[in-house]
Amino acid sequence: MATMITETLTDEQLRARQECGGDRYDEVWNGVYLMSPLANLEHQYFVARLSAIFQTVLDQGLPGTAYAGANVSDREVDWTANYRCPDVVAVLDGCPAKNCGTHWYGGPDFLVEIVSPDDRSREKLDFYSGIRVRELLIVDRNPWLLELFRLEGHEFQSVGRSTVDSTLQLQSTVLPLNFRLVPGDARPVIEVTHQDGRQTWRI
Repeated sequence: MATMITETLTDEQLRARQECGGDRYDEVWNGVYLMSPLANLEHQYFVARLSAIFQTVLDQGLPGTAYAGANVSDREVDWTANYRCPDVVAVLDGCPAKNCGTHWYGGPDFLVEIVSPDDRSREKLDFYSGIRVRELLIVDRNPWLLELFRLEGHEFQSVGRSTVDSTLQLQSTVLPLNFRLVPGDARPVIEVTHQDGRQTWRI
């Protein structure tokens, strides 16, 4: 279960959490410290594979960088008072977001949020649209669902949803990739296809 801490943690408590790696997915929402349990192995596998796919595509001619997680804030200074940690981040060359070393100030081009129990992924949509993230892919696993959001004006609009019962491909306009769920043996599989048709990855 996620824990919401409304009081300031001591330096010793934060240091202990950092030393054990337990703070990887922690966030601060307008001064409220939110702690979530470490993501399970499937979650971490998706993060590793998606960030690798994104970087492969970027290396093939769309200059930019993919990150397996990064701090994203609406503040250049005092950013630790309000930030989120999306699971996968893609920033294209020319993106207006500023690399502050510790965090991105403003919205990266493309984000992925992989839903875990009690992690409030969908409650982050207003924050991400407010900092001008161009597209956001949500991977939900209970029930299985992919949903792509695109910034239209000042708000996110759902581009569509992919389930194992549908044939809908979610087409990104930021990355040259399509996403959809397909049936698998043990669980649904995330299929990522390059829009030129030359590569397909199954996660």
